[in-house]
Amino acid sequence: MQNESVTDLVAPDLVAISAAALRTLVDGSADGLVLLDEHGVVCWLNPAARRALEPRADHPDLSRLVRDLDPSGRPGGVRRTTWVTPRGRRRHLDYRSIALDDGGTALWLSDVTEPVRQQERITGITRAAASVADTYSLRATLDAVASEIARTAGISAVQIHAFTDPRAEIRVLGMAGFGDATNFTERLAECRALGVRMLSIESFTRGERMVSPHRKAAVMSDPKWAPLHEIMSRPDWDTFVAVPLCVRGRVLGALNAYYEPGEDPGAASLSFLEAMADHAAVAMDTAALLKRTRSRARSDERRRLARDLHDSAVQQVFSMRMQTEALLARLEGDTTGSAGDRSVLRGRVEELSALAANALVDLRALLSEMRPFDLAPGGLIEALRAGASEIETRHGLLVEVIAPDAVEVDIEVQEDVFRVVQEALHNVVKHATATSVAVRFHQPTGRGSDWVVEGADDGRTTAQHSNRSTGMPGGGLGLISMQERAEGWGGYFRAGPAPEGGWLVQAFLPAGLVKDEA
Repeated sequence: MQNESVTDLVAPDLVAISAAALRTLVDGSADGLVLLDEHGVVCWLNPAARRALEPRADHPDLSRLVRDLDPSGRPGGVRRTTWVTPRGRRRHLDYRSIALDDGGTALWLSDVTEPVRQQERITGITRAAASVADTYSLRATLDAVASEIARTAGISAVQIHAFTDPRAEIRVLGMAGFGDATNFTERLAECRALGVRMLSIESFTRGERMVSPHRKAAVMSDPKWAPLHEIMSRPDWDTFVAVPLCVRGRVLGALNAYYEPGEDPGAASLSFLEAMADHAAVAMDTAALLKRTRSRARSDERRRLARDLHDSAVQQVFSMRMQTEALLARLEGDTTGSAGDRSVLRGRVEELSALAANALVDLRALLSEMRPFDLAPGGLIEALRAGASEIETRHGLLVEVIAPDAVEVDIEVQEDVFRVVQEALHNVVKHATATSVAVRFHQPTGRGSDWVVEGADDGRTTAQHSNRSTGMPGGGLGLISMQERAEGWGGYFRAGPAPEGGWLVQAFLPAGLVKDEA
């Protein structure tokens, strides 16, 4: 192909067009036009080229064009490059070059940044959807969603926060771009205690996205954020965006995106974040539903085992005890054999009778734990009071239950509330030197607020039985179990020393799960 001049590119019937009209056409073109002299120095740019390349006054010749937008090679061939402007913005450009008669070069530029990024976003959404479908681990799913977002141009780091109440502890379920940040949650808690402003919580509370330009400078200069300065300095970011995680009319947390310097989150990018936030929210909701389904299945299985135990093992042990009692009665009237032999035999039978009695007590206690509501036809409140009475009888611990006379609660929720109270009382009996416990099931801030089931004792817990992070008595599997039960219904859990002394355990449940019938 022979070299063409600019004039050759114009149709013959337009050659006579005025210079002013030609300048208007070039200036109004959506494509950029750059003219270089024979030395590769920029002589002129039209407005579209200036928007794409963003030259600065102190960088007038854009000498990098010679290197980054190579005009050599096949004339007219369209090539694509990534251009970082002097202002630090990243652009995807399609361009082609034409040699001019005077030894210079003309470059035509098309800014294809948005189509390229849109394709990246579509790919990210597709991969995120696949990860939601293919993995059973919520943390793995949300890490994958965060990674897909951070993989797109313009975003350097991502976090996915989960919480159900602005006062609750924030759980980080997905993260990308921060490197090793295993202690992020603990440092974030320190920052919250210092009173930092958290835009993710504001996004959660308002149910709308929050956009904060130059957020990094504000965070790094604020001493309240000092515990997180080292972690937050790792990604190269400037603008911060928080998007609420919404599903089925509920807000489950927030997705935080950290944009690279010079990147302004436009409408397409924000729509992408909202789509990814929807995927994250669906994954969280699906995980909760699966957990409830499994909990219901376990509950049904426990009930089946309880029936089997009652119909077999309990009846057999009861029969053993009756047989030993009958044998003892016969031994009392038997005068055959030596007195020593009768005494030894009587001792063995009495021991067997005691073992059978103890086994029967343990089996009935196990049945009570497996089927608490079968023993309390009146529902949750009666079950709580029946459990408190049993603790008082067996251990001498005074347990007061303060609750509405009647509440309407799903059977699965009832069971989890009962188990939380049961585990809390068990920990008090086992680990605390307490004489009384108050169990409350109420709405502390009135109708419409979260319900709270709490246990507060008047004892003190020995150091060896305290959980290091919460001070909770017996803070091992029991603490984890109580926390999982509360979080499984979209609530949260906390435990620790009460201000007035003793220990306080609280499980918070969303208001919609409980209906006060009073």
